[in-house]
Amino acid sequence: MATRQEVSAWRPAVTGVVEVFHAHFTEYAYPMHVHDTWTLLIVDDGAVRYDLDRHERGTPHDTVTLLPPHVPHNGSAATPDGFRKRVLYLDSTHLGDEFIGAAVDQPDLRDPLLRLRVGQLHGALVRAGEEFEAASRLALVGERLRARLRETGVSRAPRADPPLALRLRELLDERLVDGIALDEAARLVHAHPAHLVRAFSTAFGMPPHQYLTARRVERARRLLLEGQAPGEVAAATGFYDQAHLTRHFKKLVGVPPGRYRLSGGVSP
Repeated sequence: MATRQEVSAWRPAVTGVVEVFHAHFTEYAYPMHVHDTWTLLIVDDGAVRYDLDRHERGTPHDTVTLLPPHVPHNGSAATPDGFRKRVLYLDSTHLGDEFIGAAVDQPDLRDPLLRLRVGQLHGALVRAGEEFEAASRLALVGERLRARLRETGVSRAPRADPPLALRLRELLDERLVDGIALDEAARLVHAHPAHLVRAFSTAFGMPPHQYLTARRVERARRLLLEGQAPGEVAAATGFYDQAHLTRHFKKLVGVPPGRYRLSGGVSP
């Protein structure tokens, strides 16, 4: 079977939705990465397996998967024919950080009504001029998600991160474009470089350089959907050049940045 990689991505004029992402992958596998948004995922064909918080999970087509921000995860096809998925990246408008812990504990929700509502929301988002309907449907989806997350137990904040790892993450976020040398970061947090890398990897499930790259790609996605050219985006997100951006973007998103940009209807 030929490898298939089809994507369509755009940012709708709907408060709370950072990006809509539809994709069909056969052999592509996401490496470990992180988002600063909530990831709301439904699978229409096939199934996806992924690791979240060091636990293996799966998304059969009858579930709704909600991945919390700041928690590393990966993903790959769990069936021979790959998977077809529809994803919403949501800001904190409908889900706050108090639900992160519950989402880590139970990211895959078997809920036919929620699955129906998420599908209807995507249906509205693909139709031009239906932003009011989409916003209305998103409000119902958010309400249902909050109710389901509360059922998992008392909503709690994410696990306390070791102060050293948390401080490095803050530095990486602050220097997202310019970057920071490991030796400088170690001096600023008063730690040995090797110990700093180990502490970060233990706390967040990925090394600091991988976290920084994932965050840069995340920002690149937003700028591409705003219409910026890949060369401009590379410079604006801290990559050495367009080839550097392309290599990492394709690894994390599945397609090159130029093709991703065109999928959102942006003219070349």
